[in-house]
Amino acid sequence: MKHSKTCLFVVLLFLSLFGYSQQSAIQTNELADYHRALDLYNNQQYLAAQALFDEVQDEVDDERIEANCAYYIANAAIRLNQPGADKLMEDFVQRYPTSTKTNAAFLDVADYYFETGKYSLARKWYDTVDQRNLSKAEKERFYFNNGYAYFRANQPEEAREYLNKVKDSKEYGAQAKYYLGFMAYEGDDYEQANALFEEVEGNERYEEDLSYFQADMNFKQGNFKEAIRLGLEQLPRADRRDKSELNKIIGESYFNLGQYEEAIPYLKEYQGERGKWNNTDYYQLGYVYFQQGNFEAAISEFNKIIGGSNAVAQNAYYHLAQSYLKTDKKQQALNAFKNASEMDFNAEIKADAALNYAKLSYEIGNSYASTPQVLMDYLEAYPNSPAKDEINELLVNSFITSKNYEEAMRLLKGNRNFQNNVVYQQVAFYRGIELFNEGNYREASEYFDMALSERRDPRFTALATFWKAESDFNLRNYPEALVGYREFAGMSGAQGASEKENLDYNIGYAYFKQQDYGRAGEFFNRYAKDASKEKSRRTDAYVRLGDSHFVNSSYWPAMEAYNSAIALNGSQNDYAAFQKAISYGFVQRNDTKIQELTDFLRKFPRSPYRDDAAYELGNTYVAMKNTSQGMEAYNRLIRDVPGSPFVPQALLKQGLIYYNNDQGNQALDKLKKVVADYPNSAEAVQAVSTARLIYVDMGRTDEYAAWVKNLDFVEVTDADLDNTTFESAEKQYQANNTAAAITALQKYLNSFPNGIHSVQANFYLGQLYFREGNKQKSIPHYKYVIGRSASEYLEQSLARLSEVYLEDRNYFEAIPLLKRLEQEASYPQNTIFAQSNLMKSYLEGEKYSEAVTYAEKVLANPDAEQAAKDDAQVIIARAAMRTGNEDRAKRAYAEVQKTAKGELAAEALYYDAYFKHKAGNHQASNDVVQRLAKDYSGYKLYGAKGLVLMAKNFYALGDAYQATYILENVIKNFTQFPDVVQEAKQELARIKAQEAKTNASVETNN
Repeated sequence: MKHSKTCLFVVLLFLSLFGYSQQSAIQTNELADYHRALDLYNNQQYLAAQALFDEVQDEVDDERIEANCAYYIANAAIRLNQPGADKLMEDFVQRYPTSTKTNAAFLDVADYYFETGKYSLARKWYDTVDQRNLSKAEKERFYFNNGYAYFRANQPEEAREYLNKVKDSKEYGAQAKYYLGFMAYEGDDYEQANALFEEVEGNERYEEDLSYFQADMNFKQGNFKEAIRLGLEQLPRADRRDKSELNKIIGESYFNLGQYEEAIPYLKEYQGERGKWNNTDYYQLGYVYFQQGNFEAAISEFNKIIGGSNAVAQNAYYHLAQSYLKTDKKQQALNAFKNASEMDFNAEIKADAALNYAKLSYEIGNSYASTPQVLMDYLEAYPNSPAKDEINELLVNSFITSKNYEEAMRLLKGNRNFQNNVVYQQVAFYRGIELFNEGNYREASEYFDMALSERRDPRFTALATFWKAESDFNLRNYPEALVGYREFAGMSGAQGASEKENLDYNIGYAYFKQQDYGRAGEFFNRYAKDASKEKSRRTDAYVRLGDSHFVNSSYWPAMEAYNSAIALNGSQNDYAAFQKAISYGFVQRNDTKIQELTDFLRKFPRSPYRDDAAYELGNTYVAMKNTSQGMEAYNRLIRDVPGSPFVPQALLKQGLIYYNNDQGNQALDKLKKVVADYPNSAEAVQAVSTARLIYVDMGRTDEYAAWVKNLDFVEVTDADLDNTTFESAEKQYQANNTAAAITALQKYLNSFPNGIHSVQANFYLGQLYFREGNKQKSIPHYKYVIGRSASEYLEQSLARLSEVYLEDRNYFEAIPLLKRLEQEASYPQNTIFAQSNLMKSYLEGEKYSEAVTYAEKVLANPDAEQAAKDDAQVIIARAAMRTGNEDRAKRAYAEVQKTAKGELAAEALYYDAYFKHKAGNHQASNDVVQRLAKDYSGYKLYGAKGLVLMAKNFYALGDAYQATYILENVIKNFTQFPDVVQEAKQELARIKAQEAKTNASVETNN
């Protein structure tokens, strides 16, 4: 049978070859090309093979070979990564659905994509494979590749489904178990992971990774010793990435075992995730340094923990604070304790941090909140704290030591549980002193009354009594001031008080202001004769003693007192010399008077009393019948001080002298000048009356009538009624009957709007409205006085009206008045007032050069008080800062810092810190900011600005934690200063962007 079958096969083959001999000959070339193309494909020369397959496909007339060519063309396109390669394969499947290569094509393409690492494309093609037609080997490859592709796509469920099918495979089993173990490891199923890893132990391919995973799993299961053993075993042969991770495992295992010294080198070698550490990494290294007592190193690590809000961060901030305390960095400790105390993850740490924060706030001050508030908050949060008594004692002291008396009073008034009346009395007193120094005498008086309502401490009772009297004196409540001074003098608590030093002087003034010159003289005399007293006050006491004698017509004692004042060579020499000269006239020593007045005008050519002296000299010459010398003195007054209120009087006197000497025309010239230049004045009315007499004497009455007809002020015939009406109103004014005075003066002006006394009446009304606080109503009355000719009320009206405009920040209206006041002021204090407010007004108007010019005038003025000079230096400094001249600003603020108090001192201190920061003296700058927080906590703007500066300093010093924490607190706590908050936000964003480069925990989307 075997032989027959062989013969039959040969016959059939022969017949086949014979029947198709012609066709085979035709296809010989195509088949040869096909096989050449196949060889090229098998040799991975895909492009050449693809081209040849394409030629064969076009020429061959065999569907099977044509299908094969389409398959290899598509397969080559995939391997060559040609566009549309997938489409070629899909077209092949559609065109040749019965091809034996269809399933193989799917598998082959999927395998190709798998081998080239394109796992998502591989899975796409694996999904098209018909598993039923696969061999066992192909199925295993199919399962493993599919499982691995899902593993790489992070789809563990699908990966497990396929890998579990080949975990017992001889070829793929080890790989499948490794990846199944790895997925169990990633899913924290360490038991399963260990079981699978143990099955592939000894496989060199996975040995390195398995050691790392096993070390990590032991670490995560708390088997720290085993984790260390495995980690140390693997470390020498690990690659760079695994070496970093192994160092972390070993270091953290030692950390958890409390073997801190052993942990340090391994924790330091950790490189972080993608080259960045996180807050926990910094905490662990910081903590091991802390445990080793290396506090500087601990700080260096802890302060890199930024923006943490978890238990690790709270623990880190607490130990950071402890490290700062150990290195005597109390400001830094304050911030860290504050941060830890505001977290709720560990109640014990929170409470202890809060206690330390409260105690440090008392010790060094606090820029975020007043120290009493911090202490009260602690007692409220921890009413049963073992430290309750200690904190209560600090609280009592803090109301005084914090120096923020306004805030302290608010807390004392609002805390019913606080019953320490001694502290209440002291704080009320100190708040009163603050207000007094600010010139707010009315409110200061109220606080002194509060202090006196709790007479617990004799010393503070006495001091409050004295300063209440001082406030009353400044408020013109002279009788009440006198009572206060006298009460203070008899108090036991006044003994040793510096306020008692000048008490006689103060009492003398209280009597003097009440026109009780006899009693005033007694006290001024007693004070002035004490050579130990301060020179300027002694000088003033002698002057006022002289005035008291002078008013009481005791001219020889007055001259003696004035001589004593002159001997002290003080700032009032000109006044004393003038008064002494005048006194000689009252004791019939006119020759001496003339000599003294002449010497005065020579010695004091710029004195505010030079016009008084010139006028009085003229009067004295006239009284002695020496009219030529008198006329010369009057001319000197008119020429040298044209704005003086004595000018119209001098002109009137000259007119009368000419009239008495029968020089009618010359007399009329002088009288008409009075009327023309000084209408609505008493001198003008008298000039008209005198001119009438001259015109009558000269028989020129028609000329007189024509002249008078054109005058727009009061008719001469109404003068008596005018005087009578005004005198009635003036009496109410002088008696301080405010309401009645306003009514009477307004009635006078209604009747005589341009009357003889209209200037004086308007001035009185302006003063009354100003004193009553109705300052807007005072404006038209002061304007009236200023708009008329020179008068004795002009200077004060200029000062008062400019003050009204300054309070309203109406610098446009204030500046012209202040400039005029500066030029026309007779009194030094008005000159200083004008110059100091001109410098402030120009600064507000951004006219910096003018502001500096006037500030320099104030500094050069010997009569300027220290407060005015401080203001001037500040103006120079602010102008310099705004024009970029920081060197000059630095010098000016340094001068301010020597003497300033209150807000100016806070400003100067802030800029001291600012300039130190600019110079790179960051620690010194921070020391100044800390002084600012402790001594000037009531001035919140400079406190907030100082904190921003402190944050910049800390960052420059390498303390990112302090910098970011401070800035975050500025943003949260100082919303009332938007400019400062904006600066803090910008600085915080800059720092966080920088820190995010090395700390993976830092978020920068602020």
